Amino acid sequence: MFKGLGGLADMGKMMKAAQEMQTKMAELQEELASMTVTGESGAGLVKATSTAKGELVGLEIDPSIFNPDEKEVVEDLILAAIKDAQMKASDKSQEEMKKLTEGLGLPADMKLPF
Repeated sequence: MFKGLGGLADMGKMMKAAQEMQTKMAELQEELASMTVTGESGAGLVKATSTAKGELVGLEIDPSIFNPDEKEVVEDLILAAIKDAQMKASDKSQEEMKKLTEGLGLPADMKLPF
C-alpha cells in the first residue's frame, strides 16, 4: 500500500544531508576567514600573512633589505612572499575542504562548492 514512500524517505535523507553540508560549508568558510598562513621569501626577510581564504592581512619586512640600489630585489621579495602566502592559503583551504567532504562520507577529490 505504501510502496512508493520508500523513494520519498530517501529523498528526505538526501535533503537533510544537503542541508547539513550547506551548514558545514558556511561554518568552514567562516573558519577559513580566521585561519592564517604566512608565506616567506629571502630566507624570512619578507613575510606575508594571509587568511586561508587568500586575503592578505599582513606584511613584515626586515629593515636590512632597504638598500636604495636594490629596489627591484625588495619588490621581487615582496611579491614572492605574497605568492607563497597565497599558495599556502589555497593549500590550507583545500585541506580543510577535504576534511569536510571526508567527514560527510563524500569522495575526497570532490570539488566543493559545486
